[in-house]
Amino acid sequence: MESPKPPIPGRGAPTNLRPTRTGSLDREADGDWLDAAEDIDGEAPRLRTTVTVEHPKTIIARNSSPDIGFDRSINPYRGCEHGCIYCFARPTHAFHDLSPGLDFESKLFAKPDAAKLLRAELAKRNYKVAPLAIGTNTDGYQPIEREWGITRSVVEVLAETRHPLIITTKSDRVLRDIDLLADMARDNLVGVAVSVTSLDPKIARMLEPRAPHPRRRLAAIRKLIDAGVPTQVNISPIIPAITDHEIEAIMAAAAEAGAIRASYILMRLPFEVAPLFRAWLAAHYPDRADKVMHMVQDIRGGRDNDAQFFTRMRGQGVWAQLTRTRVKRAAREHGMDRSFPQIRSDLFRPPERDGQMELF
Repeated sequence: MESPKPPIPGRGAPTNLRPTRTGSLDREADGDWLDAAEDIDGEAPRLRTTVTVEHPKTIIARNSSPDIGFDRSINPYRGCEHGCIYCFARPTHAFHDLSPGLDFESKLFAKPDAAKLLRAELAKRNYKVAPLAIGTNTDGYQPIEREWGITRSVVEVLAETRHPLIITTKSDRVLRDIDLLADMARDNLVGVAVSVTSLDPKIARMLEPRAPHPRRRLAAIRKLIDAGVPTQVNISPIIPAITDHEIEAIMAAAAEAGAIRASYILMRLPFEVAPLFRAWLAAHYPDRADKVMHMVQDIRGGRDNDAQFFTRMRGQGVWAQLTRTRVKRAAREHGMDRSFPQIRSDLFRPPERDGQMELF
């Protein structure tokens, strides 16, 4: 059996397996001198993040999934530098013939035309307004947003047109846009969910190597709440035998920070995420790797993943039911079992294509 690969500092995936669904295959050693390049020339240079500009024709992605609360979303970036090993969006890189492993977190794509494309789509006469989500696939506030500012440009258009918005993030960088979000919140146009996976900085660093410290996320919840922005904590994902013992502690910390509601998602391992997570377990938790995967399969009907609507988020079986009971009890104890405030859709003002608002 091949020994587990050691963790790569600052990165989540321990491997860069090629996607087999698109016909790509990993290169195998065949005796060529390049196979021994590291032995000859020394260690390979540190993996750097690269960003490629992407020019899509449209920017709003649509879905008809019955188990999520929105039917449209925007992803300003493809790939995510946070490097979360469990990220269910990793397989999307396979469609570009890139690895869902290290490529996903180091070979990123940015869409600088996002705001312009959004304005054009909102200006269409047949556009029907409904809450638009950011951060449901890859995080719109990942580190490269600091330089590119694409997410802010999108939020500026939504604020200008009074379009309803839902944000999910695990970054306190969302506070940079608190001026826009507070303005939208005054008209009940926005809701924010801040994801907290673990309060233990060591575990968080292994799971999400380039995401902000848990304390910074909790501080972001407090600042958003103080600014009048409805904000909930999303305990996501809950990982058996790794983070599940923290459910009540995360809930208490989020309540102290002012979160008005709590939600959760059990870890999902679609397509190439499952072997990546297994490799991560072998590198970081070899003592309990089998136990973790047995529990994962118990909540996924004997498989690594369950893609069925509704059960894909909540799981099935005894462990899934126990988790659901613990979350509900802790939410009730801390007053976070309320419904999220209704986000309004009746204030929308379509823009003209030239950037001017319609007056009549």
